[in-house]
Amino acid sequence: MPLAEALQKARQDGVDLVEVAPNADPPVCRLLDYGKLRYLYSKKERESKKAQKNTELREVRFRPNIGDHDLDAKLRKVKEFIDDGSKVKLTVRFRGREAVHQQLGLSLLKKVADDLKEEVRLEKPPAMEGRALSMILIPNPAKTEKSDKKVEDLANAEA
Repeated sequence: MPLAEALQKARQDGVDLVEVAPNADPPVCRLLDYGKLRYLYSKKERESKKAQKNTELREVRFRPNIGDHDLDAKLRKVKEFIDDGSKVKLTVRFRGREAVHQQLGLSLLKKVADDLKEEVRLEKPPAMEGRALSMILIPNPAKTEKSDKKVEDLANAEA
C-alpha cells in the first residue's frame, strides 16, 4: 500500500501509522494508537523489574586469630544477610607473617560453614585472592542433599 494511502486510512480511523520493521524490504507499518503502545511497553517493563530478584553480595571480614565472642557476633551478621536473601562473601585477611599459616584461615571458614550448613549453600569454595582467603555462601532455597553434602565435604576436607 502506498504511503499516502496508508496515512489517509490512519487519519480516517483516528490512529497512528507506526513503522514496525524499518529495515525490512519494503518497510512494515501498522495502524495503531501509538500512545497506547508506549503505555503497554512501559507497563510491561515495570512488571519485569518487579519480578527480578536483586541479590547483593555482602562481605564479612575475619582475621585468622579472631576471638570466640567476635566470631559469634560476625556469625549472627552473616545469618542476617542470608535471611535477607543476599550472597555472603566470607574473607579472612592475612597481614604480615600470618599469610604463612593459611590453614588457620581455612579452619575458620570450615567452622563458619559447619555452623551455617542448614541455612546456606556453598557457591565458591575457599580460595586465596592475594593476601586474603575467601569463599562465597548463598541462601539455601530448598534443602537438598547435594548442597548439604558440599558444605559437609568442605568441613571434612583436610588443609
